[in-house]
Amino acid sequence: MESKKKSLGFLKYVIILLALFLFGNSLVICREDEYKLIRQFGRVQRVVSTSGLSFKIPFIQTTDTVPKEILLYDLPASDVITSDKKSMIVDSYVLWRVTDPLTFTQTLANSIYNAENRINALVYNATKNTVSSMTQDEIIKSRDGKMTVTAAEAESDVQSNDLILEETTEEVEIKSLTEEIMDQLGDYEQYGIDILAVEVKKLDLPDDNKQAVYTRMISERENIAAQYTAEGESQAQIIRNTTDKEVSIMLSEANAQAEQLVAEGEAEYMRILSDAYSDESRSEFYSFVRSLDAARESLQGSDDKTLILPADSPIAQIFTGQ
Repeated sequence: MESKKKSLGFLKYVIILLALFLFGNSLVICREDEYKLIRQFGRVQRVVSTSGLSFKIPFIQTTDTVPKEILLYDLPASDVITSDKKSMIVDSYVLWRVTDPLTFTQTLANSIYNAENRINALVYNATKNTVSSMTQDEIIKSRDGKMTVTAAEAESDVQSNDLILEETTEEVEIKSLTEEIMDQLGDYEQYGIDILAVEVKKLDLPDDNKQAVYTRMISERENIAAQYTAEGESQAQIIRNTTDKEVSIMLSEANAQAEQLVAEGEAEYMRILSDAYSDESRSEFYSFVRSLDAARESLQGSDDKTLILPADSPIAQIFTGQ
């Protein structure tokens, strides 16, 4: 009896272990950043796209994992030719993700390597088509999707009748190089993937013609700088001439106004004197005041001066009341 009980206990232990093993083999754990493909005899039966626990038939059904997060693929640098027959090296990367795991598995055998090879071909063809339709200057200007436009506006100065040119700069939005490449991409959705962005991280020239291009760019910039300098000197001369003319006009007007005020003051002074001497009572008063002024002027200097006047002097007669 005792051996029989031991055998039953061992069998029970084995059954529990087998049940746990079957239960663990039937569990499907799907994480937030992945898809789970449930296969039965190699064929996909269903796709688990939500995170959590699910079940499958043990030993009969198997699982495959497909990434759900955004993936980064760094493309190798490629040499492309512009429309003006200049060679450029484009180094870019791609942000992509799997949107249809079933199609991804059917077309690319659930292989990230296969997917990157297809993306490489698509992006290279799109880059080549885009660059070949643009000149080198257009590619450089459209790198960040913005371009500075300089416009000259002519204004007429009413006083000098001179034509003044004023330059205005404006930053306008244009289609960037990456947007042009994105528009040229083929039908990548047939592989169950979505290309979110193609970004150019490096845009360079081949080493063999880099120095020649740099020399040409320096010469062009020097010509532009010389043109701006000449235009600036011309504008400065116009401003100086206009300012000198305005200053001369203002000084002439100020001098004329000052002469007019002096003339008006002298006329008013003469009028006051004429009114004063026209009246006999006022005439005597003003004669007295002017006599006092004359006496005061003669006594200017040291404090011990003495004024001696003859009796028939007009000033003495005023003082004595004769």
